[in-house]
Amino acid sequence: MSGEGALDADELAAKPGAWVDLALTLPIFIGYHLGVVFLHVRNASDLVTGELLRLTEGNTSMYLLVTSAIGAVFAGGFAWLGRGHAFKTSKFVQIAIEGVIYALLMRLVGGYVVAHVFAGKVTMSGFAGLIMSMGAGFYEELTYRVILFAVGGKLLAMLLAPQMSAAKRVFWGIFWAIGCAAIFSGVHYVGPLGDVFELRTFVFRWVLGLALTLIYWARGFAAATWAHTLYDAWILVL
Repeated sequence: MSGEGALDADELAAKPGAWVDLALTLPIFIGYHLGVVFLHVRNASDLVTGELLRLTEGNTSMYLLVTSAIGAVFAGGFAWLGRGHAFKTSKFVQIAIEGVIYALLMRLVGGYVVAHVFAGKVTMSGFAGLIMSMGAGFYEELTYRVILFAVGGKLLAMLLAPQMSAAKRVFWGIFWAIGCAAIFSGVHYVGPLGDVFELRTFVFRWVLGLALTLIYWARGFAAATWAHTLYDAWILVL
């Protein structure tokens, strides 16, 4: 990875490579895992915290130490694996600014579609809201955009229609994005902490899911994660 410095026009427009993309989400991943242990709730897609707590036998201090060590290992790993890729510290600033812009656009577009009705509007304390926003931003983007939309879509295309034309691939991609966004919306009504189903709130989350899928496709995992995190923090905390 390259060091400090400003980004030129080409670097600003470029979609981050895989290792840079992951490195840009590391502050959110680590921030969530260092903070969630102090809460009585965690993101439904988070399969890591429970395992770490079992590994450390519920000892908070040990959990924090192990989590910090994992963060350090990941940071070192990204630095080593990403060597030769374009990466500058100022990329964090760019991705945060992009996240703010996308969050604003998501709020405006989603509010317009459902006549300014927010899905399941709740507020939390600043700390809890920020930590849960980080968890939703990282784990839900990993689950619904990377695994379900990207990986799942490629596997299904290979199995069901390996010889599709370019036009059919575009159609399939749009259809799959709509379906993944619907699943993303629907899971918010499942389980003991799920909301009571309402069509307006379902549509709102569906639209947000489509917006996040578009951000992921156009700008990458980091941009979608930061946009999701900042949007949720705006809703839950402010």
